Amino acid sequence: MNDKQHTYCVIMAGGIGSRFWPMSRTACPKQFLDFLGLGRTLIQQTYDRFQALCPPENIVVVTNAQYAGLVREQLPSISPDRILTEPARRNTAPCVAYATHVISKRDPEARIIVAASDHLVMNEAGFHEVVRTALQQAAAADCIVTLGITPSRPDTGYGYIQFGDAAGAAHPRVKRVLSFREKPDHATAEQFVRSGDFLWNSGLFIAAAASLHNAFRRHLPAMEELFAAGREHYGTPGEADHITSVYASCENISIDYGVMEKADNVFVVPGDFGWSDLGTWGSLYTHVPKDARGNAAIGAQVRLHDCANNMVHVQDDRLVVLQGLEDHIVVSTADALLVVRKRDEQKIKQFVEEATREWGNRYV
Repeated sequence: MNDKQHTYCVIMAGGIGSRFWPMSRTACPKQFLDFLGLGRTLIQQTYDRFQALCPPENIVVVTNAQYAGLVREQLPSISPDRILTEPARRNTAPCVAYATHVISKRDPEARIIVAASDHLVMNEAGFHEVVRTALQQAAAADCIVTLGITPSRPDTGYGYIQFGDAAGAAHPRVKRVLSFREKPDHATAEQFVRSGDFLWNSGLFIAAAASLHNAFRRHLPAMEELFAAGREHYGTPGEADHITSVYASCENISIDYGVMEKADNVFVVPGDFGWSDLGTWGSLYTHVPKDARGNAAIGAQVRLHDCANNMVHVQDDRLVVLQGLEDHIVVSTADALLVVRKRDEQKIKQFVEEATREWGNRYV
């Protein structure tokens, strides 16, 4: 086998995406939606993006059992054995452990790219170059390699990675990770960006399957033991029962808290390829085309008069006319309309909670 045949991609697609309400709903979260009006949903774009890095048959999707049908519908070429369904939400560490065991049983020499299903990448060639550099490092040492984004502003919505020199790196572009930092306040974010020693944490990482097993054994040994105990079941009819049992007792913890922040063998490859985690409507606004007055409008029949710096998204073909509006988010769906100041978009969660208290799950 060549290197590409040993390369696998795990697409994590189990999230709810509540900050993109009212478009993203529990029944159809943001990864299954076409936010950019391109005719391809976010998970379809992610699947397309990784076919340049590994054979299609090496792409695995991990999702909540509730969304298995949506995955099959939107990725019709993926075989059923490459859709791993989680019986419960247990954050990202169990998701990664599950996929790693399935893949390493198939190919002990596998190098695995772990990525979210709902991120945006505008410069795919630049992205592929950075990932290939990370794959080289992952093949050269027992380590985990993450992708860091060169910050363009002091954003408080992202976690940060502090990096050092290239000691132990197989490529001069690869740097050793000194620490992971939580989402900072604005003053701290400004300090991070000014120092030049920090990157945005993309959440995407690469490691050999053997290195991931080592990391789980070191930092989440109970979880590793649970998944390893049923190794003979992976790829067989007994897999579902085993996974149901594991998820009933395994810890609910992210891969960041459980492994990345504890490990001392993590490297980062800095890059700038038009990335966004599309966590909020405001983050979408920064990445879509705008008119001369700074309005970003996605929808077939949107008409703006004396408007500036708005993010407008209309899900269907209805006519939406706005006049005199500035710095707002406007989202229209079949059963809901959201109009909120951009600076107040963190209140969307509160609005959803209020609607849920009054009308139950009708609008979520």
